[in-house]
Amino acid sequence: MQTRTGPTPTQTSAPSIEVIGRMGPRYNEILTPEAVTFLTELHQRFGARRYDRLADRMRRRFEIGNGHDPRFRDDTAHIREDAEWRVAGAGPGLEDRRVEITGPTDPKMTINALNSGARVWLADQEDATSPTWKNVIEGQLSLRDAIRGQLSFTSPDGKTYEVTAERTPTIVMRPRGWHLGEAHLQFTDRAGRTMAASGSLVDYGLYFFHNAAQLIANGRGPYFYIAKLESSEEAKLWDDIFTFSERYIGIPHGTIRATVLIETLPAAFEMEEILFELRDHIAGLNAGRWDYIFSIIKNYRGRGARFVLPDRSEVTMTVPFMRAYTELLVKTCHKRGAFAIGGMSAFIPNRRDPEVTQRAFEKVAADKKREAGDGFDGTWVAHPDLIPTARAEFDAVLGDRPNQVDRQRDDVEVKASDLLDVHIGRPVTADGVHANVSVAIRYIEAWLRGLGAVAIDNLMEDAATAEISRSQVWQWIHQDRSTAEGDPITREYIEGLIAEVLGEVDRRDGDRYEDAAEIFREVALGQEFPAFLTLPAYAKFLIETD
Repeated sequence: MQTRTGPTPTQTSAPSIEVIGRMGPRYNEILTPEAVTFLTELHQRFGARRYDRLADRMRRRFEIGNGHDPRFRDDTAHIREDAEWRVAGAGPGLEDRRVEITGPTDPKMTINALNSGARVWLADQEDATSPTWKNVIEGQLSLRDAIRGQLSFTSPDGKTYEVTAERTPTIVMRPRGWHLGEAHLQFTDRAGRTMAASGSLVDYGLYFFHNAAQLIANGRGPYFYIAKLESSEEAKLWDDIFTFSERYIGIPHGTIRATVLIETLPAAFEMEEILFELRDHIAGLNAGRWDYIFSIIKNYRGRGARFVLPDRSEVTMTVPFMRAYTELLVKTCHKRGAFAIGGMSAFIPNRRDPEVTQRAFEKVAADKKREAGDGFDGTWVAHPDLIPTARAEFDAVLGDRPNQVDRQRDDVEVKASDLLDVHIGRPVTADGVHANVSVAIRYIEAWLRGLGAVAIDNLMEDAATAEISRSQVWQWIHQDRSTAEGDPITREYIEGLIAEVLGEVDRRDGDRYEDAAEIFREVALGQEFPAFLTLPAYAKFLIETD
């Protein structure tokens, strides 16, 4: 990494963004002077507010950790009590979202998603993408080419992939969360202070600048999934970014549509307020189940034994706090004319193992049947083979209707205590602890090699599921838990499992298992609890310095 020195803080200069990362083939098509100017404007106008919101998050976690449970806000009660307001709702191409496929944006996965038959593709630059500089920029190239009908891919073994579907899914792009930086782009503000760019603003800004006009011409629009919000103030920040962006390129206010993932505990208490702040730009909310479980653990990790969750496999969508959260989400969305989109079951088929595939179909069918019956308007899958299964369950409820937004859930009453009812009554088992250590290390190893969505033990793992695995280990240690078999879960116990896992995996030249174990030790065995495992992993291993 080259070091840049700018003016002293007492001087003023024009804000700028400098490209520090290596320039690969066609990168200049994404990092054009005009696009970089737009990124600079976004950072100058909104970068300071991003830091304010991140500081709010730290304060809120501190308060919860010290016994102040979240609650529905008194100062925004008037928003919840006003029955008149509604959100913008679906934009063109978002009217029917019964099955959405998720996945990273490399060329092969982009083509597979566009050929999948899903109604929507979540083009994921966030938890399903390892944010290497290559993935960040080449993902943008894949999207740019796909939107213009110009994408093809030839694999190293000579196989050619092309988009052949008559009707491709509507693209909803997910930028990185507010917490992640982009160190390969350096922003210098008016005072001469230089810092890493925001991953959120980079992902969003490059996609919007290059593709908004073409998407509109295609009969769709610039649509975004917004991840990891924790408050309506964060939603307001995004709304202001959308409004500025529309003015910047000269498109009508409200052209952008966002779907916000409710995947943090604080956001679950502000669903209506989030909808309200984004009301001119929002299509709906999504129940981001895996990050939501992680958020529960993160916020309550030090609050005592009653907040300790059992094996990850036991934290299902039918346990009390997850039922309360999803029921409230559907009710809130439909009350305001917004779509409620269900989450992703982690089970995936294995074309080489019919028994595994059949079990995945059964699990996914049950999950999607529950969501459709609860009133969700659509759902996620992580594999094309699961689309017919998920679609069948939603077809059974929706029929020819594009959604069920008109279904009001007046029968649902959720109190703050319901959202915090984490009692499950199941033990932590030795197998559960081993599974967490194994999944986390294997996932981190793949992430360090540039893979963000990884099939492990017939489940689709991404950064969110790895976060559950490592945060549970941290909490079990710090809350002095023991396994059902009687073994205290200590750092020494986990070190033994790390050694065991490293002995079980298939090693190969160039693998990253030692680095993965180093990161796992830092985020699961350290005294401090990093807010996200990707923060130290990115800083240590993904920033290119040559």
